[in-house]
Amino acid sequence: MNQLKLSKWLKAILIGAGICGTIIYLYIFPSWGRGIAVSNPEFEYCYWPWLVFLWITAIPCYATLVCGWKIVCEIGKDKSFSIKNANLLKLISIFMACDSAFFFAGNIIFLLLNMNHPGVVLLAFFATFAGIAITVTAAALSHLVYKAAKLREENELTI
Repeated sequence: MNQLKLSKWLKAILIGAGICGTIIYLYIFPSWGRGIAVSNPEFEYCYWPWLVFLWITAIPCYATLVCGWKIVCEIGKDKSFSIKNANLLKLISIFMACDSAFFFAGNIIFLLLNMNHPGVVLLAFFATFAGIAITVTAAALSHLVYKAAKLREENELTI
């Protein structure tokens, strides 16, 4: 598979992820929340705080998709191992670390405000762990891409 074809496939995957995220954040979460609020009126006051909280957690996810798009564009130009890509991967790592910390802290705060269930907090641990896994993976890839870019630069200077 050549770089251009790989780039097109990766762009399609990123577009698919963005569409799935949009459906989840703008349709599924509000529908579930509304359903819970209707069937349990005592939780009506939790609907909007939770929905806004979840929407805020989407911001770093979409920022990550933008960074991923930029990386894929560089791959299409046959510049896979560049300092720019290493920096973008580092930025993805930072976005996911912040999102994981925010998501975890928000769940704990909602639990303390009696707007969360302990079972939901346990499920949030899995989401937080997934975010941390993405953080570590992106940081490791950033380091490897940076080293490869430096090696490439050294080899280009060698006659």
